[in-house]
Amino acid sequence: MAAPGEYFSVGSQVSCRTCQETRLQGEVVAFDHQSKMLALKCPSTSGKPNHADILLLNLQYVSDVEVLNDRTQTPPPLASLNINKLASRARQEKEEKMSQAYAISAGVSVDGQQLFQTIHKTIKDCKWQEKNIVVMEEVIISPPYQVENCKGKEGSALGHVRKVVEKHFRDVESQKGVQRNPIQPAQKETSTSS
Repeated sequence: MAAPGEYFSVGSQVSCRTCQETRLQGEVVAFDHQSKMLALKCPSTSGKPNHADILLLNLQYVSDVEVLNDRTQTPPPLASLNINKLASRARQEKEEKMSQAYAISAGVSVDGQQLFQTIHKTIKDCKWQEKNIVVMEEVIISPPYQVENCKGKEGSALGHVRKVVEKHFRDVESQKGVQRNPIQPAQKETSTSS
């Protein structure tokens, strides 16, 4: 049995009991001695093959720490990271957050912000231009952001955007209907027999 302050080798199999009396077992993927944090790779709770759960454990809140299989050889090299892909993803996320912040600061209605999010899910080429939504540099949707507020050169882009706007507001209305009229429990029918 290992003491909680001991060093854990990457790749070792460890078992411990949490403060909620749950027994955890997994492979050590990281350990920080100073903060007493242990990262364990455990079988996926989703049941999907080739997936794993990574649990971060504060060793101050576990007991019965036991090294089941200590790895003494050098751990395998870490997988290489695609720095360009990560930087691109971070840049996109930042642009999206800045766009949301711009819409809020410009006083765009909640309906307009929701419509923008809906359009952006399928058509990435959309942006704010003051309070207008500009889609593919061809279609401009102005407040109050209804189908009739979609302007642009007649064609497939305008038609597609109009359909997206129409569906968005149809979905919003159906959601409001569900919230206003929650499903009532079924009435039990009784029959009287003579």
